[in-house]
Amino acid sequence: MSLEEANQRLREQVAQRDERIQQQGLLIKQMQEQIAALSQHVKDWQDRLAKDSHDSSLPPSSDRFVRQPKSLRKKSAKKSGGQEGHPGTTLRFSEAPDEVIEHQVSVCSSCQQDLRQVQACVTLRRQVVDIPSPRLNVQEHRAEQKQCPRCQHLTLAAFPPAVTAPIQYGPRIGAVAVYLTQQQLLPLERTCEVLSDLLGVQMSEATVGELIQRAACQLAPVEQQIKEALIEAPVIHQDETGVRVAGKGYWEHVTSTASLAHYQVDASRGQDALNAIGILPLFKGISIHDGWASYCLYDCEHALCLVHVLRELVFQAEEQGALWAAELKDLLLSMKQATQHAREQGKRWLDPVQVLDWERAFLRWLDEAHHVTPRATAPPGSKGRIKQGAARNLRDRLRKHQRAVFCFLEDLRVDFDNNLAERDLRMIKVQHKVSGCFRSLAGAQAFSRIRGYVSTLRKQGLPLLPALQATLSGHPLLPSFEGT
Repeated sequence: MSLEEANQRLREQVAQRDERIQQQGLLIKQMQEQIAALSQHVKDWQDRLAKDSHDSSLPPSSDRFVRQPKSLRKKSAKKSGGQEGHPGTTLRFSEAPDEVIEHQVSVCSSCQQDLRQVQACVTLRRQVVDIPSPRLNVQEHRAEQKQCPRCQHLTLAAFPPAVTAPIQYGPRIGAVAVYLTQQQLLPLERTCEVLSDLLGVQMSEATVGELIQRAACQLAPVEQQIKEALIEAPVIHQDETGVRVAGKGYWEHVTSTASLAHYQVDASRGQDALNAIGILPLFKGISIHDGWASYCLYDCEHALCLVHVLRELVFQAEEQGALWAAELKDLLLSMKQATQHAREQGKRWLDPVQVLDWERAFLRWLDEAHHVTPRATAPPGSKGRIKQGAARNLRDRLRKHQRAVFCFLEDLRVDFDNNLAERDLRMIKVQHKVSGCFRSLAGAQAFSRIRGYVSTLRKQGLPLLPALQATLSGHPLLPSFEGT
């Protein structure tokens, strides 16, 4: 073999080696990128598994392991149980009992002397409070028909407007059926069982459904009045939750105050649903919510539910060791305590200088978070937005919505949290767990309207059964729309 051939072969071998090295380098780079992606994926899953109800928005029912409860509330100096001055409830003696049973002494328990003619020196009283045995009251309406002797015309007396069928259930029984389904959240079948077992009423599920639809129809004007009162309210709470309607995903929206509640079910979670409800487009007060972007599209003042923020800060402080998150958490809790004390003293505003100091401290820690959680940058040549970490997203969100964060501090009419709306939605979730879903959209809409009515009555301390009875009679009891 000549030297040129040998040299050529060596060059080919070197070229093949360089190509293999280049291929291995590309493979190593791909493996490093894959390892980095998998590591980030594992970290994301570890962060998800580390979250529970105390440091995220997960419900307590989703906690996977038993843990010691850790509340963000600071322990107060109050004793557990009823506080001093609490009225309480207890049985009281009736001055006009429905039935009196006399227990007389006939003989002496010591010497057996006959005492029937001896006058009693003391009479002791004891009362037993119970309900009478259920008994259906059948009310028959008879309408006369008379013939005029002069013109021979037949005149029939008019039945009451509520009496429309040859035989029907009265408004009291109907109110009980609607109450059991809409307030106590019993399914139709169990409602029929309760009516049969307790009242001896053999009512079908279809009849209960008709009563619900009838009540909802009568309450349409009342619902509109509730919406108009909410539009004029200075502060409202808003939230939404997912429900199943006829096998499809829908959203239950709630708008409420301490004395009013409005529910509406819609296929949309966002702006289309809020426009259809019609409250936010006309509202000019302060809306407290969890920061869902659709709420922020409307021209009113906004306040964030800071309990959601606290849970995220707790996770960053406890699981990620973020000092800035721990400091922000303590700062928010101090603000909350100050606003609570101010409300107890009847104040409407805090000291502006103190508020300004708190806000400056809050923004300083956000600036610190900006330095320790740098913004992620996209690799050269990549397109689209790069995914940011949870800590950076939290920091950016607090900075962007800082006015909504400080709203509760600057106006004591604004609550620290959105618990009012969340409590109003809680029974929706209970109903959903009991029944699984709404069978039809009409049933979901009827439930929403009636639920808003009974929730409003309950908040105002008004009796539910008489109100539902009046509703089924065609004259709904109107709640108060003042001072909302």
